[in-house]
Amino acid sequence: MRGIQRLIFALVTVGSALSLDAQIDRITGKNFATRSEVLATHGMVCTSVPAATEVGVEILKRGGSAVDAAIAANATLGLMEPVSNGIGGDLFAIVYSAKENKLYGINGSGRSPLGLSYDQMKAELEKLQKPPSPQSSPWPGRGGREAPGEDRALKIPPAGMLPISVPGCVDAWAELHKKFGKLKLSDDLGPAIRYAEEGFPVTDLIAYYWSFGPRLYKGLPGAFVATYTLDGKERTPGKGDIFKNPDLARTLRSIGEKGRDAFYKGEIADKIDAFMRANGGFLRKTDFEKHTSTWLEPVSVNYRGYDIFELPPNGQGIATLQILNILEGFDLRAMGRNSPETLHTMIEAKKIVWADRAKFYADPAFTKIPIAGLLSKGYAAERRKLIDPNRAAKTVEAGVPPANPTTSQPTRLPLQTRLLDQGDTIYMCTADDEGNMVSLIQSNYRGMGSGIVVPGLGFMFQDRGELFSIDPQHANVYAPGKRPFHTIIPGFVMKDGKPWEAFGVMGGGMQPQGHVQVLTNQIDFGLNVQEAGDASRWQHEGDNEPTGEKMNASGGYVEVESGIPYETVRELRKKGHDVRFDVGGYGGYQAIKVEMHDGRRVYVGASESRKDGMAAGY
Repeated sequence: MRGIQRLIFALVTVGSALSLDAQIDRITGKNFATRSEVLATHGMVCTSVPAATEVGVEILKRGGSAVDAAIAANATLGLMEPVSNGIGGDLFAIVYSAKENKLYGINGSGRSPLGLSYDQMKAELEKLQKPPSPQSSPWPGRGGREAPGEDRALKIPPAGMLPISVPGCVDAWAELHKKFGKLKLSDDLGPAIRYAEEGFPVTDLIAYYWSFGPRLYKGLPGAFVATYTLDGKERTPGKGDIFKNPDLARTLRSIGEKGRDAFYKGEIADKIDAFMRANGGFLRKTDFEKHTSTWLEPVSVNYRGYDIFELPPNGQGIATLQILNILEGFDLRAMGRNSPETLHTMIEAKKIVWADRAKFYADPAFTKIPIAGLLSKGYAAERRKLIDPNRAAKTVEAGVPPANPTTSQPTRLPLQTRLLDQGDTIYMCTADDEGNMVSLIQSNYRGMGSGIVVPGLGFMFQDRGELFSIDPQHANVYAPGKRPFHTIIPGFVMKDGKPWEAFGVMGGGMQPQGHVQVLTNQIDFGLNVQEAGDASRWQHEGDNEPTGEKMNASGGYVEVESGIPYETVRELRKKGHDVRFDVGGYGGYQAIKVEMHDGRRVYVGASESRKDGMAAGY
C-alpha cells in the first residue's frame, strides 16, 4: 500500500508540474510566477481580498496614513473573509515611522477570563471525558498539528466557551490610530460599514471554507446561523452570492463614533457579559474593561546583511530568527533552491528551533523568556551542530541558551531605544506617500473561531485559548488573565538602516517556516518579491508544540507542493523524511518592498496567488 501511495504521489507531482509549465510562457521572470510585481510611487496596499485592497488604496488617496489604510482594509477583511479574521480576534503589527526612522511593535492579543481558574478549566475539560481532536482540522488544506490520541493529556477544544479569550483587535486599532492615524476612526471604518449594509459578492475560495461552518458549530449557543447563513438554516454563501451583515455594521459604527470604549466598556461589553452569563461562558465585562494592548520593540537578527525583525513572545516570531541564524552557517545559494540538501537543512533547522519554541515561548508576564540567548549567534552555532547532513532527526530536545550572551546580539535600528527582552488568519501590509509602512496580521485562529456569536453583534469570538497547555509545569500553562501562545506574526526587513520590506505569511505553524522560505527565496536565491511567494513551499508538521505535543516517532512529516521536484522528494525520503503531498496548507503571503530608482522611492507589491490576493498602489 505504501508503494502505491508513493507512485501516486510521483504521478501527481510530475503531472502537476508538467501542467503548470504548459499553462503560460512568461516573457520576463520565472516561469512559475503567476503575475508581475505591482509598482507604485505614492502608496501601496496588499491584502487577501481585492475589495479590501481597493478600500485601503482609497483611504490613502483621501490623505490617510498607512495605519488608516491598514485599519480600513482589516475591517473590510473581517467582513468579507470571516473564515479567517474579524473583530472577535487578536492583532499584531509592526509599524515603520519614516519621520523617526523607527519600528514600533504592538501586541494586540487578549487574555483568558479572570474568573476561570486553572482548576475550573481542568474540571470543565474532564467533563468532556474524551478530549476532542482539534488538530484534525476540518478545514481542508489548512494544515495544523497532528491529532492527539485518546491517551493524550487533556486539551482545550477548538469550539465553545472554553477557548475564548478577550478579543484584542479593536483596542489595537485604537492604539495604532491614536499614534499614527490621520483620518477619523469613523472614516477608516466607513467602507466596511457600507459593504456590511449593502452586501458584497463572496469569492469562490472564501465560500469553500465558509461552507464548513454549519457542521462545525452545530448546537452551540448564539447567533452563528442567524449571522452567517443566507436562509437562517444551513445555506452559507456560495461564489457570487451577496452577503450582508447589518449587525456587524452597527457594531463597527458604534466603535467608529464612540471609540474603543464602546467595545470594552460600553453597550457591546454589556451584551457580551449578559450572553456569557446566560449561556455558561466565562468572559465578563471586567475582562474587557481591564484589557490593554502592549507597545513593544521588535527584535531582530542580521541575516547576510539584512536585519530581519519580528515581535517577541507570546508569539512565535523569534522562531523565524532562530532558523535564519542556523541557516546562515550554510551556503544555500550554492546548494540550490529546492535541492534535497537545501530542503533537508531547512527542515532540520526548523525541528531544532521547534524544540525551543515548545519549551520557552509563552506570555512574558508569567515566565522569563531567554530571548537574547535564543537569538545569539553563538547559540545558533551550537544548535547547528545537531544537523546530520545525511539523516533526518527523529527526536530533538530544547537547548540551553546562554543567560548572558556577550556577542552577536540582535541588531537595532538607529534612533531606537533599548531592546525589549522579554491558525486561520489574514496578513496584509500598507505603505503611504510619506514612507510609513505597516505589517499587520489578524486572526480568529482556527477557521472562523470558537463558533460563539453574540446575537446582534455580527462577529464570532476567537478560539485562541486552545493554544494553552494544561501541563502545570509548562511555561504556556493555562492561567486566568494570561495571554496564550500565539502563532500570528508580522515581519519586517531593514537594509543599511532603511526599510527594505514589510512581509508576512499567515497560516498557523506554517508562518515562521513561510517567513524563512520567502526571505531565503529573495536573499539567497535572487527571486523577486512576487516570485518569492509564488515559488513552491513545504511545511514540516507533527513536531514538538507549546501545547504539549511531542514530535512523533517518524520525526514528524513534510508536506510539499507539486512544484517541488520529485527527485528532491525521493532524496529526502532516503534521508529518512516522511514526505507527503498537500494542497492549500501553505499559508498566505503579502509583501511590499522598497526600491530606489533614480533617487525616487518605488513600492513593489506582491500578493498570494493561492488565495484571492491583490496588490495595488497609486
